[in-house]
Amino acid sequence: MLKPIHLLILSVLALPASSAAQLPIETDPGRSVRTRADLERLLGEYDAALASPAYSEGVKRSIRADRERIRTRLQEGDFRVGDRIAVYVQGEPNFPDTLVVQPGPSISFENFGDISLHGVLRAELEPHLYQELSRFIRSPIVRANGLMRLTLVGGIRTPGFYTVPPETLLGDVIMMAGGPSTGRSDFEGIRIQRAGRVLYEDREVEAALRNALTLDQLNLQAGDQIELPLASSRNVLQNVLAVMGALGTVTFILFQTGVLRR
Repeated sequence: MLKPIHLLILSVLALPASSAAQLPIETDPGRSVRTRADLERLLGEYDAALASPAYSEGVKRSIRADRERIRTRLQEGDFRVGDRIAVYVQGEPNFPDTLVVQPGPSISFENFGDISLHGVLRAELEPHLYQELSRFIRSPIVRANGLMRLTLVGGIRTPGFYTVPPETLLGDVIMMAGGPSTGRSDFEGIRIQRAGRVLYEDREVEAALRNALTLDQLNLQAGDQIELPLASSRNVLQNVLAVMGALGTVTFILFQTGVLRR
């Protein structure tokens, strides 16, 4: 019997080819955790695409939406209240290993006070903390990684909250939650939402899975929700009938060719 993880892999492999990726135009998505240079380069490519007559208005709507998400990242940074940051500072055993992002956004060190994270990208976290902690510690050796909390709901085997690194593949997050619920998930209806507004859906999400894109490359942030709708009873019946029809066709072909008459 196939496990849910195998069903997920097979469903992704079976997806039809599509020119729509998580990015609405052909472009390099950048590092697994995008730098400021990556985001600025993408903005330039998006601006060029919007000025070109080669793309339809539907594609340009997607470009504008993704461009706005990137601009927000560049202006406000990546960290949101409730995010967690794993921190290690060499020679400082009393430092907490995990900090929770507070309003500001900022994080608080007991001996050094608050450190603002406004405008800081995930790729800039370590150098930013190095600069801030250098005011108190001489040449600190800092290791830090931001963690974002996502919600997985609907036709997922283990729905709930998942706190993961931003370089995690979108497909891996779904697998962490057990993959689609066996026999109940409508994988084609998958979508990603933010505060009730759809960010990506259907073929955009499917292409992101097929192209092995990370959460950061999708410009996701804490609080975003991944939803796999439950398949309706009608869809289940249609799937069953489709399988029965295919089996009937195969049987007819085998009978006509004499395989079943031997």
